[in-house]
Amino acid sequence: MKASDLFVKCLETEGIEYIFGVPGEENADFVQSLERSDAIKFVLTRHEQGAAFMAEVYGRLTGNPAGCLGTLGPGATNLITGVADGNMDRAPMLVLTGQGSTERQHKESHQVMDVVAMFRPVTKWAHAIQHPDNIPEVVRKAVRLARTEKPGAVHIELAENLAAMDATTDPLEVIRFRRPGPDDKIVNRAFELIKQAKRPVILAGNGCIRKRASKQLRALCEKTGIGVISTFMAKGCVDMDADYCLYTIGLQSKDMVACAIDAADVVLTLGYDMVEYPPSVWNPNRDKIVIHADFLPAEIDKNYHPQVELVGDLAHTLWMLNERIDATDGLSFDTSHQLAVRRDMQADFEEHKDDDTDGSIRPQKALWDVRQVMGPSDIVLSDVGAHKMWIARYYHCHEPNTCLISNGFCSMGFAFPGAIAASLVYPERRVMAICGDGGFLMNVQEMETAKRLKSNIVVFVWEDFGYGLIAWKQDNEFGHHTRLDFTNPDWLKLADAFGWNGYRCDRSADLQDTLNQAFDADGPSLVSIPIDYRENPKLTERLGNIACPI
Repeated sequence: MKASDLFVKCLETEGIEYIFGVPGEENADFVQSLERSDAIKFVLTRHEQGAAFMAEVYGRLTGNPAGCLGTLGPGATNLITGVADGNMDRAPMLVLTGQGSTERQHKESHQVMDVVAMFRPVTKWAHAIQHPDNIPEVVRKAVRLARTEKPGAVHIELAENLAAMDATTDPLEVIRFRRPGPDDKIVNRAFELIKQAKRPVILAGNGCIRKRASKQLRALCEKTGIGVISTFMAKGCVDMDADYCLYTIGLQSKDMVACAIDAADVVLTLGYDMVEYPPSVWNPNRDKIVIHADFLPAEIDKNYHPQVELVGDLAHTLWMLNERIDATDGLSFDTSHQLAVRRDMQADFEEHKDDDTDGSIRPQKALWDVRQVMGPSDIVLSDVGAHKMWIARYYHCHEPNTCLISNGFCSMGFAFPGAIAASLVYPERRVMAICGDGGFLMNVQEMETAKRLKSNIVVFVWEDFGYGLIAWKQDNEFGHHTRLDFTNPDWLKLADAFGWNGYRCDRSADLQDTLNQAFDADGPSLVSIPIDYRENPKLTERLGNIACPI
């Protein structure tokens, strides 16, 4: 069959459901073949970066890759920020780009650049197909690599002349395999360290939001009472209402949650990823007994030198520990420090829940109301900016993958396109993207995509007329900030121009009702509020004067 037809057949065999992107002249054969597919849906986006963010979020929510498509040259370069974001946030995704004919790649030629070399630093593997008959092997390898822990992005390039050629091979059968687990001896060593501990604590990272891992983690905590501190991307690995949930760590200033690590004698890290939160912050004196459990061996770091490493499938590792716990007479630990942290954090969360301010709304109040209108399985996506810090600290979850934060590559513009993908995966759930006025406008063109797809999403814009996070950090370091202010459109007119529902809320007491109205309306909705970022320096001051409640 035609090479581009074979490419599509291979993707169908792999179970690929969605490809997001912008076609071009050099991948026209592929797009024509894709149009004839009954299994794969092509979503036309308004910018390749939006397509990459959509593929990322689809991968994070499902564990399976989606594709993002661009043509050669500028189409490929437009993809790269979203691809880097997905790769560093550990999302399985396929990056599909066209290329000029192999007959002109060796010389200076219109729009031709070395796209494969460009993608190598931001993917797990990047490859240009050299012969049509190689397509089945390349696709099978790409999808397997994208899904293999730690998951990430894989790039495939198909030149225009190769896509039009005939191929003689067939798609390869997809054979799943079980991930290996650690051996019994090393698990026994880890369990002995846990048994001997007086005040152990769990630091849960991105790997813990896999469903099987979260289930086994919750079982372990129910048996032992060991508290769980999650990184930004591990929110929901344990239920926020559980006594052993110690909320989230990762702010640069010391928070109350860090006190639980200070008091701990053993730290069990599960699916922990250094791209989120460096060990120099929580183990500065290198005096913690650390047990590392993850799909891969520990990254080498002078502040992260585990005494024991449990390398293998994380859910299976936790199951092995649970088997050993069940075989003992019971474990007893001092959890007083955990209870104190949880008590003080809860009081902090509730401080502004009954605010009735007019003209600006505190971040704490905004997030309290968001939690009230979102169900346990509903999905919040945080863009990158000052609001991300508030979401990280104040918004907590009942289930894994219900608060998606980009905390590896941390690219602005992630949340809104990601919300479109989330609504495709879970059309029955409420989906909200929380954005700053800076980040939202970076992919504002996807408002047309959301309207065309009839996405029932809410984009919640916090308006402060500037790059608030940069201002916050510059103020902390230098006592003032450089020129970071800008103007904004009339949000209601912008919503109307794209056929969206538009809402403006200036009074905090009305916010819950406004958000519910936005969700109850048909189609996408935009809600804007004036955010009170005078709270930023107040939070910095409070965190800088933390006295551990133990």
